[in-house]
Amino acid sequence: MKVFSSPSGGLFLVWTLMIHLVLCGVYASDGIENCKVLSNSVSEQKVLTRLAPLTHKNITAESKSKNGDESYKYVFQVCGDAGNVPGAGVIQMDMKAKEKKVTVIGTYYATKAFGGSDWVMLIYKNGDKYDSHCSSEKRTAIIMISCNRKTDMGELEVVLEERERTNDCFYLFELDSSAVCPALESKMGTGSILLIIGVCLLAVYLIGGFLYQRLIVGAKGMEQFPNYAFWVEFGNLTADGCDFVCRSRNREDSPAYRRGPTEPVEEEPEERDDHLLPM
Repeated sequence: MKVFSSPSGGLFLVWTLMIHLVLCGVYASDGIENCKVLSNSVSEQKVLTRLAPLTHKNITAESKSKNGDESYKYVFQVCGDAGNVPGAGVIQMDMKAKEKKVTVIGTYYATKAFGGSDWVMLIYKNGDKYDSHCSSEKRTAIIMISCNRKTDMGELEVVLEERERTNDCFYLFELDSSAVCPALESKMGTGSILLIIGVCLLAVYLIGGFLYQRLIVGAKGMEQFPNYAFWVEFGNLTADGCDFVCRSRNREDSPAYRRGPTEPVEEEPEERDDHLLPM
């Protein structure tokens, strides 16, 4: 049984499989789909997509007690295995313990996400149970991610471990990132954009034309200007058109305002009428 009817058909199938593999790799590299939103809310899923640039990255923080008896290291990952612990979104490692005990604070299989214009609150629930605090309920991690355009991903800070309640205890973390910042609106209008494009095109025309005339054609002097003959003729035609429009006929001064001749008028001889007087 032949799989391919022709070599071209087999090549087409191979390329199709390669494209599918590439596309699958692109979609899988996102990592956001690993988070399981507890409420199956579409809005929460959209909030998670804002955190896509932070996926596949272990973000760490350290915390020590005032007397130095306790020292912990925290590892956080967006929708991924923090510290390579399967299902763990945030883990705690006891640095004082001999075997460095690892505690899962929250899992990304139980995720909640809320967001505003410049912040996102990520909640991982269903962590390991407390031993004696908080009625032995499961731990919860809250990560507050705030907008900071100066950094792609800042340092993770441990703000609070609330474990003195009877229930609803939590670990609170803070993180700065430009990933949750709102998109900047362009302040340039359509006219400004068109003007910039026009200036760029003009610069390309002048520089490219100059180099072509000088290096390829071998022109010298003013002839290095691109399309020099055309622009010279264009200037002359423009001048002729302006002359035709603005000076289409000779205008004569109105008779009321016509000036007299500038040449001096010869004085006529004075007529004598003495012969008319009686003698």
